[in-house]
Amino acid sequence: MSQKDKLIAMAKTILDQAYVPYSKFPVGAAVMTESGKFYTGCNIENAAYPDSCCAERVALFKAISDGERSFSAMAVVADTKRPVPPCGSCRQVMSEFFDSDLNIHLANVHNDVKTLTMEELLPFSFQSDDMDESKKRS
Repeated sequence: MSQKDKLIAMAKTILDQAYVPYSKFPVGAAVMTESGKFYTGCNIENAAYPDSCCAERVALFKAISDGERSFSAMAVVADTKRPVPPCGSCRQVMSEFFDSDLNIHLANVHNDVKTLTMEELLPFSFQSDDMDESKKRS
């Protein structure tokens, strides 16, 4: 099984763990680290909607809290007509940790897949270097 297929299968499997009593829209994600470890995440909702957390961020935060900082690929899956795109908040968090050429496999439960790089998913993203430039002018 290819890395891409494994990530997508793991993201599909975690869909069943999603806590989505409000939207009824489960999303699963899986990320692979450069060290070869896999982490999964599902969306977790809250009655106070802004306090919810998307699957992509759950997977990333689990890896980060385990000490991982280098990633090689990610997959995101939902029961949608087209491969599911990450929201803007997830894209920004992903851009903090993913190299611009890292592959993100967007998929649905019907096996439609679209692979994009981080740069394609969020071109001209805000980066930590942008803050460094601001500090130099102070």
